[in-house]
Amino acid sequence: MSNPFAHIELTTTDLGAAKKFYKKLFDWKLTDMPMGDGPVYTMIATGKQPGGGMQAQPMPGAPVTWLPYVEVANVTKMLAKVEKNGGKVALPTMDIGEMGTIGIFIDPAGAMLGVWAPGKAAKPTKKKAAKKAAKPAKKKAAKKKR
Repeated sequence: MSNPFAHIELTTTDLGAAKKFYKKLFDWKLTDMPMGDGPVYTMIATGKQPGGGMQAQPMPGAPVTWLPYVEVANVTKMLAKVEKNGGKVALPTMDIGEMGTIGIFIDPAGAMLGVWAPGKAAKPTKKKAAKKAAKPAKKKAAKKKR
């Protein structure tokens, strides 16, 4: 199984300014999601995958940067594999509710990368995924017959 990039996230010191800036640059749909009593998380819908998100710095000193996330089956196992191969865990496995779990690591050269395992809300059922995949194939086959 390949591990695709699944989400790209901006951490910034000024979420409002970042939203204004990127909305002017790109044709992205930005949707604020309240996170309980905590800060707002802004989802980015690009029209194609992967999508992304924006957040204010979760803690002082957090880097202002874009961070890609790679989809994995199990974040805890992946972070153990990272350490076994010379990387360092920057954010241990963290539950993000029904969306899944995340973690962040630093590779041996110093680059950061996130990993994400989807939860119930993020996983399409096999039945829905199969129907979605079958629809374009049926349309193409019908066009070829004409």
